[in-house]
Amino acid sequence: MNAIINPEELVLLQQSPQLVLVDARSGPESRANYQQLHLQGARFVDLEQELSHKKASAAEGGRHPLPDINQFAQVLAKLGITPDSQVIVYDDKNGANAAARFWWMLRAVGHEKVQVLNGGIQAALAAGYPTSSGEETPAPVAPYPVSTWQLATASLSEVEKAAADPQFLVIDVREPERYRGEKEPIDLVAGHIPGAVNIPFSTNLDPNGFFLPAEELKAKYTEALGNREPSQVIVHCGSGVTACHTLLAMAEADLDIPVLYVGSWSEWSRNNKTIATQV
Repeated sequence: MNAIINPEELVLLQQSPQLVLVDARSGPESRANYQQLHLQGARFVDLEQELSHKKASAAEGGRHPLPDINQFAQVLAKLGITPDSQVIVYDDKNGANAAARFWWMLRAVGHEKVQVLNGGIQAALAAGYPTSSGEETPAPVAPYPVSTWQLATASLSEVEKAAADPQFLVIDVREPERYRGEKEPIDLVAGHIPGAVNIPFSTNLDPNGFFLPAEELKAKYTEALGNREPSQVIVHCGSGVTACHTLLAMAEADLDIPVLYVGSWSEWSRNNKTIATQV
């Protein structure tokens, strides 16, 4: 199953009994926007409350640390997701909000049948997918059977060690201006992890906001990664959300999913670590 699904394909699947459609739009108005208008049948998932578990300080795990895996199993049950479900998730930012993060988390608990909607809700509306308002209430299901996160993540100390080792590659997917330290609209300090390279997540997309064809993504990342194994590649962003957009692009390109640094810049920049700039 491809990691990405086009809106025309989703339209053909809308009557499938296995389909679970998830709205992962984020931001302060996301639930209100969902209640006002969403794709018919879509259930809402909250990045801040359900896909993250905030600590007292972002210095510990960043702004969006992973929740306890058993708590995530309860979230999946609330959404009506079982191991047999075909899950399709969307947001309104080309997968760069929480859609890719939810995809990664599902893959990380071993769920293979999950895809991100190419072009997001806007593309589905343009393709004629029906809409609803209010809340969707799925039938109750048992908590999703989980044991441990099955995809690799890196700690602060592991990233620090890898960034200084030429055998490893640390990829920063934020905008070039943030990487260079010219601006920092979210976190406290501007700049990047010394040794990290900048491959903005936006370069996964064409000018219309759709993912590049799989063969183009494969050529791009095969060149960037060189001969490194997936365990030697660490991907990060500001808080471990948008980085999943690049992991999604790699999976769509039929490449193994590398390591996610969940804490990302929001954790690194709050721990008195060396900071690089290119101003």
